[in-house]
Amino acid sequence: MRVLVACEESQAVCIAFRERGHEAYSCDIQPCSGGHPEWHIQADARELLKLRWDIIIAHPPCTYLSNAGACNLLNADHSIKDPDREKKGWDAKAFFMSFWESDCPKIAVENPVPMRRWMLPPYSQIIEPYMFGDPWRKRTCLWLRGLPMLMATDLVIPKGLWVGTSSKKNSNYKMTGYRSSKMRSKTFPGIAKAMAEQWGGGHYEQLQTPP
Repeated sequence: MRVLVACEESQAVCIAFRERGHEAYSCDIQPCSGGHPEWHIQADARELLKLRWDIIIAHPPCTYLSNAGACNLLNADHSIKDPDREKKGWDAKAFFMSFWESDCPKIAVENPVPMRRWMLPPYSQIIEPYMFGDPWRKRTCLWLRGLPMLMATDLVIPKGLWVGTSSKKNSNYKMTGYRSSKMRSKTFPGIAKAMAEQWGGGHYEQLQTPP
C-alpha cells in the first residue's frame, strides 16, 4: 500500500510501515530525523494530497487547537485574550480539515483533545502510550475514517505523564523533566508499530484497558 504520513519528521510511523513492506513516505516542512531521507518528502503535506494514497496518517500541529492552550486564548469570562492566536487557531483547524476531508479511502488524524471552540469533528477514540508498551500517559485522540479503532497490544503500568502535569492533588502522574515541543510531539514506538500492524494488515484481539 501507498502510505502518506503527514507532518512527521521523526519517521516513526513511516519506518513501521516500511518494515511491513509498504511504500510509506513521511512528509514535513522540516528535514527528517529518522535516518531515512530517501523516504521523506520535505514539503507542505497538503501538496501531496493531490496524489493517490491508500492510507493517510496525519499529525497536524496542535499548538493552537489543543484544549491545553485555552488559557492562552481566553480570559476568565471566555472573551478573547489574544486575537492573533484566535486567527492561528482557525488556520490550524483549516489545516487539520484538509487531511480529514481529503480524497482517500483510509484516513487517520492524530491530535490531543481539542478545544470545543474550533468545532472539530468528533474523534473516534482516545489512546495512551501505556496501551502499547510505552509506560507513559499522553492522551491522544484519533479521528478515523475507513480504518478500525486501534487496539491495545501491550498494557503496561504508566510511570508518569509525558506532557503536562496532573490536576489531582498528590498524584503520582507528574511530568518527569523538560521535553521540547519536538520531543513531545513524536509518536511512541509502540503506537507506530500498532498502526502498521493493524492498519497495514494483521488481526488483534482487544485487550482490557486498565482504569
